[in-house]
Amino acid sequence: MSTTTSPFGEAELTDPWVALEPGADPAEHARMLRRAHETFTEAGTVPRPVRPVVADSWRRSARAGVGPDGTADVELMDGDLGAYRAEHPLARVMPLFRELLGTFAADGEHLLAVCDAHGRLLWVEGHPSTRRRAGRMNFVPGARWAETSVGTNAPGTAVAVDRPVQVFAAEHFIRRVQPWTCAAAPVHDPRSGRVLGAVDITGGNGLAHPHSLGFVQAVARAAESHLALLAPEQPVLGTPELTALGRDEAQLRVEGRRIRLSRRHSEILVLLARHPEGLSGDELLCALYEDESVPPVTLRAELARLRRLLGPSLLASRPYRLTVPVESDVAVVERRLETGAVIAAAAAYAGPLLPGSQAPAVVRLRRRITDGLRTALIARRDPDLLADWAHAAWGEDDLDVWRALAAVRPTAAVRARLASLEAELAAPPAWPRSGMR
Repeated sequence: MSTTTSPFGEAELTDPWVALEPGADPAEHARMLRRAHETFTEAGTVPRPVRPVVADSWRRSARAGVGPDGTADVELMDGDLGAYRAEHPLARVMPLFRELLGTFAADGEHLLAVCDAHGRLLWVEGHPSTRRRAGRMNFVPGARWAETSVGTNAPGTAVAVDRPVQVFAAEHFIRRVQPWTCAAAPVHDPRSGRVLGAVDITGGNGLAHPHSLGFVQAVARAAESHLALLAPEQPVLGTPELTALGRDEAQLRVEGRRIRLSRRHSEILVLLARHPEGLSGDELLCALYEDESVPPVTLRAELARLRRLLGPSLLASRPYRLTVPVESDVAVVERRLETGAVIAAAAAYAGPLLPGSQAPAVVRLRRRITDGLRTALIARRDPDLLADWAHAAWGEDDLDVWRALAAVRPTAAVRARLASLEAELAAPPAWPRSGMR
């Protein structure tokens, strides 16, 4: 894998996220990509020299029903667009984007574009004639440029895969976009890690250079740092925070106190934090106890003890509910997965939710979070993320993850562990030779 240096002095990978290797002929590469695009749209197969990130995006685009002759829809206009932009978190870093990218875009006859996490363009600025040409394909503020709407494109693909990406010429799924080249990088909320949107540079084939991707990635990082200064990491005073991943007894931080909860109280708070509208006594009873014969008085006693521990101002009844929103590490992982921020989700995942709990609702939630994250990791095929999972206590026997890891990092140690797991799976159970009747 080759590297180059960005304008900010950082080494950037030119494969697979950069469209052209140094020294490649852009015109010849564009011709090969057009032929490959025709093959895919006619036969559904992806020939060389299409990069894996683009091939995967083409397949997602086709599964979403995007046609190669489609166009973007404008979803937000006039007052709706203005109100949405004014309230969006990225509005706070638009001056920074303009300072760092505005002159580059204007001088190079490029466009600076910023989209939200759904791929909707919020700002499109730059050279006037380039803006007019882009307007003919609806590359305008308020238009939806998500992969599911217009197929492969840098801002839409960047938020879909949560990675900086460059898209060159006929790598774009829609034909009318293929004269363009763009580079985009996702921008994350510095506290929650969720994807807020992406910053993009769009223009001609001159952007098909590793420096353009390194540049836009550095700008995205600068924006995240600026957002962190505007919104410090310290939680708002009085906002309870629940930590329940990777531990049998959750911890609640509220008003400067750290409260260690019993297993049952942990289960109750996890469920109530997930249901701010509240749960009835019967609903809680079914969610917490496998044994249907457990009397309601047992649950009421647990809730009474929990109210004494937390204070009457935090836990209300009829229905049972928390009186203020509670942030939890469970919700953080779920939000990051929902927005496609797989790296951030993996970073926030400290282990299975209340691993010793047998409460039916907790078991279901634990399985949902774990399966959702491991499925995302397998699909992403990032060897470092897969290795982190496989070597964690909860992933050491995860056959599917070890198989995925072996496919992208086939070291002797990984192959040996995979062979051992497969042998264990294939072996018959070791029943005792005597004492069985």
